Amino acid sequence: MKYVLVTGGVVSGLGKGVTASSIGLILKSCGLRVTSIKIDPYLNTDAGTMSPFEHGEVFVLDDGGEVDLDLGNYERFLDIKLTRDNNITTGKIYQSVLDKERRGDYLGKTVQVVPHITDAIQEWIERVAVIPVDGEDSPADVCVIELGGTIGDIESMPFIEALGQFSYRVGAGNFCLIHVSLVPVLNVVGEQKTKPTQHSVRGLRSLGLTPNILACRSTTGLDDNVKEKLSRFCHVPVDSIISLYDTSNIWRVPLILRDQKAHEAILKVLNLKGVSREPVFGEWTSRTELCDRLHEPVRVAMVGKYTGLSDSYLSVLKALLHSSVACRRKLFVDWVPASDLENETAKENPENYRNSWNLLKGADAIVVPGGFGDRGVEGKILAAKYARENRIPYLGICLGMQIAVIEYARSILGLQDANSTEFDPNTPNPCVIFMPEGSKTHMGGTMRLGSRRTYFQVKDSKSTKLFGNRSFVDERHRHRYEVNPDMVQQFEDAGLSFTGKDETGRRMEIVELPNHPYFIGVQFHPEFKSRPGKPSAVFLGLIAAACGQLDSLLKKGGAPTHVLSNGTSGEKLHRNGNGNGTTLANGSLDGIYRNGNGVHV
Repeated sequence: MKYVLVTGGVVSGLGKGVTASSIGLILKSCGLRVTSIKIDPYLNTDAGTMSPFEHGEVFVLDDGGEVDLDLGNYERFLDIKLTRDNNITTGKIYQSVLDKERRGDYLGKTVQVVPHITDAIQEWIERVAVIPVDGEDSPADVCVIELGGTIGDIESMPFIEALGQFSYRVGAGNFCLIHVSLVPVLNVVGEQKTKPTQHSVRGLRSLGLTPNILACRSTTGLDDNVKEKLSRFCHVPVDSIISLYDTSNIWRVPLILRDQKAHEAILKVLNLKGVSREPVFGEWTSRTELCDRLHEPVRVAMVGKYTGLSDSYLSVLKALLHSSVACRRKLFVDWVPASDLENETAKENPENYRNSWNLLKGADAIVVPGGFGDRGVEGKILAAKYARENRIPYLGICLGMQIAVIEYARSILGLQDANSTEFDPNTPNPCVIFMPEGSKTHMGGTMRLGSRRTYFQVKDSKSTKLFGNRSFVDERHRHRYEVNPDMVQQFEDAGLSFTGKDETGRRMEIVELPNHPYFIGVQFHPEFKSRPGKPSAVFLGLIAAACGQLDSLLKKGGAPTHVLSNGTSGEKLHRNGNGNGTTLANGSLDGIYRNGNGVHV
C-alpha cells in the first residue's frame, strides 16, 4: 500500500479537501485505485452532534456514518463509497484506546499518548486503507490521507507524531507528503511572499515530517523566482512545487495539477512511474469546459435555517450544480433565510421580509433542505405553500418533505393546528411524529441513518419515472421524525400521493402532488449520492422542470445512469463575507461565486 499525506499550513480554509480529492482523482486517472481517509483532530467521536454553523454539513455514508463534509468531496471526485472508519477523530482514537485499557489489553501498563495513542492511529490507518471502496474485492493501490487543521495546532500533535512514525515504518517509496500552504500577495508591494510557507515548512520539519511536494495557494501562478526561493529554503525540488492558483471552475483543479506534472512528482516519490499511465481526463475536461460556457440562467431559492454558511448545504449545492450542468443551465442560488419569510419579520424588519419574498417570487424553483429545530419552520411552510399555489417547482428534503405535508394538512385538510411533534409536542393533529425506535435522551448516532430502501407505489408518478421506472431505490437517511402513518389515507383521499414507502409500507419516503408541474418531497437525502456524471434524479427533475425540460426528461426514462470512469466531482466551500449569500473572491479556488443576488458556479 502506498500513502499520500496532505497537510495544511499558515491558515485554514486553503482547500486541503479539494487538493486531496484532486490528487486522488489524478492518481485514479493514471490507472491506480484510490481510497481516502480524513483525520479530524476534534474530540467529538463523529460530526453528528455538531451544528452546521460550527463545522458545515454532516455528510452521511451508506453505513450510517456521520462524517466530515470532506468525505463527500472524496466520494464525488472519486466515485467511491467510504465507511465511517474512513473518518478518524481524536474522540474515536481515545475511545478505542480506553476501551482496550478497560478490558485489560495493555496488561497493567501505564497508558500514554506515546506509544498507545500513536500506535492506535497507525493501526487504524493501516486497517482502513485496505478496505475496498470502489466495488472491487482487493485493496486499493494508494490511500490519500488528509490531516485536518493547520500545522502547529495543539490538538493535531498526536497525529503528527504518529504520522512521522508511520512514514518511517512504511519506508521510502511508500509515503509521499504534500504540504498545502499559502503564498499571499500584499497589495502594498504587489509581490508574492514566501515567508509564511517557509515558516510553515520549518514547523513541519521540526515535528518530524519533511514535505516531498509543496502545493502553494495563490491568486495567480507562482513566479519562477518565487519557486526557486521556496525550493532553496524549504528543501523541495523546483519541479515538486505546484501552484494552485485561482481558477474559474473548481473542476479545473485536477487539470491544473496535471498540467504542472504533479502526478509525475507523486509517482516518482512512490516508485509507481513504471506501473501507471498518463492521466486520462477526456470526459472530465469536456464537462469542465461546458460548465464555463454556460450562460442561460436557472434561479433556485434555497429556503433554510443555516443560510449564513453555505457549507451547511454543501451537498445540496453540488447536487443542484450537477443537475444544472446536465440541463445546460448556469446555476444561481438565492439564499432565503426561512425566518425572514414570517409575519413577525414583517413587523420587526420589513426590509428583510420584502427582500426575502422578492427572492422567493423571482425563483424558477424552490428547495427546502433538511434541518432541525423550530426556528424558521413557519417560513418554510409559507415557502411550500407559495410553491404549491403558484405551481413553482418544489423539492423538499427530509424536513422539507415534512413541511410540505404540514402545509397541505393546514391548507387543504383544514387542520389549522396541524404540526410536527418536534415543534409542538401537544398538537391535536400530529401529521409528523417521533419515530418509535428513536432516542430522546441521546443525540449522537441515534437517528435513522444510512442507506435504506424505498419502494415505489405508483408506476406513472414523476418520481418513479425519474428513477428509471425501477421498483425500488436505495438512498441515505438522517432523521428522527416521520409522517404519521395513521393520517396517510386522509392525505391521499385529499389528493396528496405518497409514491414511495419503506419495506413495511408504513414509513413514507416520497410524496408528490400529481396535478402540479413538480412538487416532490423526499424523506431521504438524495444530495449525498449525486455525481456530475450521474445527478440525483429528484434534483435533475427539479432543474428540468424549472427549465421546461421535464417532459423531455421523463420521455427519455429519467435521470442518466452513466458515471465517469475517472471519477466525479465535489468540493468544500468556505464563506468569506456576510449576509445571506456565499461571497467568495472572484476566481477563488473554492469555486462558487456570488453574482448579484445569487450564487453561480
